[in-house]
Amino acid sequence: MANGTATSTDLDTRLEAHRTELTGYCYRMLGSSFEAEDAVQDTMVRAWRSYDKFEGRSSLRSWLYRIATNVCLDMLTAGNKRARPMDLTESTPLAQAALSPRPDNTWLEPMPDARVLPTTDDPAEAAVAKESVRLAFMAALQQLPAKQRAVLILREVLAWKASEVAELLDTSVASVNSALQRARATLAERQEPGAAAAVSDPLDEDQQKLLDRYVTAFEGYDMTALTALLHEDAVMTMPPFDLWLTGTRDITGFMTTLGAPCAGSRLVPVQVNGLPGFAQYKPDPEKGGFTPWAVQVLEISDGRITGFHCFLDTERWFPLFDLPLHLEAETDQVEQGA
Repeated sequence: MANGTATSTDLDTRLEAHRTELTGYCYRMLGSSFEAEDAVQDTMVRAWRSYDKFEGRSSLRSWLYRIATNVCLDMLTAGNKRARPMDLTESTPLAQAALSPRPDNTWLEPMPDARVLPTTDDPAEAAVAKESVRLAFMAALQQLPAKQRAVLILREVLAWKASEVAELLDTSVASVNSALQRARATLAERQEPGAAAAVSDPLDEDQQKLLDRYVTAFEGYDMTALTALLHEDAVMTMPPFDLWLTGTRDITGFMTTLGAPCAGSRLVPVQVNGLPGFAQYKPDPEKGGFTPWAVQVLEISDGRITGFHCFLDTERWFPLFDLPLHLEAETDQVEQGA
């Protein structure tokens, strides 16, 4: 920039200070981890190039959100709505289970908490932020028209005033309030029984014990122990496959048939979508040790696991979570990157 290196460095620092919250916003808008990061990078580039035109009538943060919103709205013009398997097909009985993949851009994608949840000292603010990236809420957001989605996120999640949102979207307060009302109504219609993941932040003692028992049961591939931890109506999904299973019998039945190669796996804890999760490494018969297999996201309610979601595209997900692409046989735990 013409203003010199010091000013350029200062602007870089000021822009980067907003990267995490902007990534969270774009992720909620787009439902895709990688598209969100692309959108934020595009936002930063646009802000850099047009900073000399920034008149300071709003804060830098508001200006960046305006740019990010426009980037996301442009990306959403194709009309693609990210989804979970249960949003697209009926549950399949185990006897009819078939692994049919769909293209990557079909699916709602997982996201590490650290990339989308800014650090805050306000427990209530932190709780809202976590709830707003959980899979069920993210899937509901994807059903909203793009501008309603933006209004709901800005008003309900980020607590912007209606007048601030109206200014950002170049519309009226009445229009913002109307869009918010319609968005709320749509979400209320989509509220699924048991969809809310009742996970405390941080995990309470009972929830931590449940996860410890889950790790023991899964790594030991003990279906009796696993059945005791799953809600009777628990759901299992495995994107990019559109198959999803309901109930302990079909889930454990799948794990001992089509999923049998996962016996002997190792689990490494991850923080994903405001929920507890694990990176699953299964035994590698060729190289020895363990090879990446899935990022698991667990939904918990009333002391049981209600959702068991396995994202299988490990070449994409494990680097996103700063996870190694191989575990040695004697390694039961790894240190995650920052």
